[in-house]
Order: sequence, then structure tokens, then C-alpha cells
Amino acid sequence: MLDQIDEMVKKEEKILLPMSLKTLTPEEWAAVHRDSFRFGFCLVEPGSDYHPPVTTTDTGESPGGSAIAVGAGHLTPDQLRGLVTCFPSISRLSMPTTVWRFLRRQGPDLRPFPSIIGRKVQNCHPPQSVSVVEKILSDFRSGTQDVAEFWINLHGRFVHIRYFAVRGAKGEYLGRSK
Repeated sequence: MLDQIDEMVKKEEKILLPMSLKTLTPEEWAAVHRDSFRFGFCLVEPGSDYHPPVTTTDTGESPGGSAIAVGAGHLTPDQLRGLVTCFPSISRLSMPTTVWRFLRRQGPDLRPFPSIIGRKVQNCHPPQSVSVVEKILSDFRSGTQDVAEFWINLHGRFVHIRYFAVRGAKGEYLGRSK
């Protein structure tokens, strides 16, 4: 085992580190340093003399100023719009109130129609479905459910419907009533 450790250290010192020093930018080294603590260290404890430069990712600022922070990165408004429009299904989003705020249609024969934008979610469903919609919204608000999915028979075709609770960075439900 000691021979294998010695061999690993030699490869790191002779191959990996020299190549990394030529290739990685100071910002990438800062990311390596930051992420290393997540994984832990083997055989040695890190020193305290290295202080990585502060990057835009560390400060939460967007590179170039026009991007929106999303997860661990940033997207420009055009990239975010492109991402949303490439979803492989009809996507509907009601937030931050119980009215529709977004609709991504796939085809002219598919419902719902753009006229639902601004309407209460409950008013866009048949009366016999409103109690199911209310239950889903209640479960999303309370955090007891993050996904609601089921099949319906729509004009002789089986349609798979999935609703997702859209949550903020702290886990709060963004489709809450106001």
C-alpha cells in the first residue's frame, strides 16, 4: 500500500501538477480549492497559506452583468428563454399567485391556449377537476408534495400530466397565493 501511495504522489508531482499549473487559470484553481473541502482530503490536511482570488461566482454576481444566477451558474435572459422553450412538453407555470404566468405550447392543436395567461388556475379546469387542483396546490404550498402526476383520457387519447412545485433557493414554494 505504501508503494502505491508513493507511486501516486510521484505521478501527481511529475505529471498532474505541472500540467495543471500550465492549464488552469487562477479562477479555476480557486474553484478546485473551494470544491476540495466538499470531498475531503486524503493523507494530508490542507495548509492555510493559499488564499484563492474572489470570483464572480463566489460573490453571486453575474459575469458580464446581464446574466441571471441559476443554481451554481449564470444564464443570460436569451439562454434562459431558450432553455425554457426547449422543454419537451407543454409547460405551464403559475406564480407568484394562483394565476397563470407562463405558457409554453408545442403545437396549435394542444391546449391550453394563451388566453389562460392572467386567469386563475382553478378557472382553467373543468368543475369536476377543481378539487384535485386545489389539493395539488395545497400540497405544494405545504411542502408535502413536489410532483403531482396522473393520466387522463382526453378525447380518446391517454395524456400523462405532471405538475411540479417550483421552489426558490430556500425551498419555498413560488406558486403561493397572495
